[in-house]
Amino acid sequence: MEENKTFLRRLRSGSGEESEMTFIDHLEVLRWHIVRSVLAILISAILFFIYIDELFDIVIMGPTRNDFISYRVLCNLSHFLGMGDSLCMPPMKLNLQVTSISGTFMSSITIAVVGGLLVAIPFVFYEIWKFVRPALKPTELKYTRGIIFWVSFFFFMGAAFGYFMLAPFTFNFLANYTIGAMGVIDYRPTLSDYLDTLIDITLGAGIAFELPMATWLLSKLGIITPQFLRNYRKYAYVVLLVLAAVITPSPDWGSQLIVVVPLVLLYEISIVIAARVKKKQDEEWE
Repeated sequence: MEENKTFLRRLRSGSGEESEMTFIDHLEVLRWHIVRSVLAILISAILFFIYIDELFDIVIMGPTRNDFISYRVLCNLSHFLGMGDSLCMPPMKLNLQVTSISGTFMSSITIAVVGGLLVAIPFVFYEIWKFVRPALKPTELKYTRGIIFWVSFFFFMGAAFGYFMLAPFTFNFLANYTIGAMGVIDYRPTLSDYLDTLIDITLGAGIAFELPMATWLLSKLGIITPQFLRNYRKYAYVVLLVLAAVITPSPDWGSQLIVVVPLVLLYEISIVIAARVKKKQDEEWE
């Protein structure tokens, strides 16, 4: 209870001067941070909605086109490495349907809002950081320089990995997957189903790539240690390999390697981050 009171006393209204604030005052400050974040998302969403046709044709439907950049790069890489067509994707034909009269309009709203959120992510992170920063001690602030850049960097790296790698693998595999030999299944996914899958993959990968930042925070709190991550490394690798096998469209090692390597690198980066945090904490105790 006393720690909570101390945290509240250390929060400020944003003027740069410490002041005693009530719980209601802190809620008011938080409200304005949320309002500014929502406005940034809405402004970005409006711009996306204005150009919704171009956004839909080029970005949203990109992973379904046979000339998508990821397909061409992977196929060329496969030939360059002497792997034949191992990494080449089979042609994909995906005809989407809308089953409700408002389906197209609501899908446009979803695309615009999610696009606005992605663009406004750095500003949203900044508003969250601006609210929490006054509660941190000077020694804590010293280790958080550039945190907005790194949080945004890892998120966008993950979102790009999800969009350019996981989404093409996923849609290509699902679109070409069949049951039985009679061809009685008419595969016509809905637009909303396609959008939900694409959004889940993109945002999910963005969040997953925050693993290094989460490791940094948990290490600062003493919840995990580099030794813990090293001890469970082999189990983590097995989990990552299983995940890659599920995601990739074919059982060959080449396609699985494309997916699992970034995930393994993230885990190794997390170990390095945890080790650096531990080293700094040991130096402070000396």
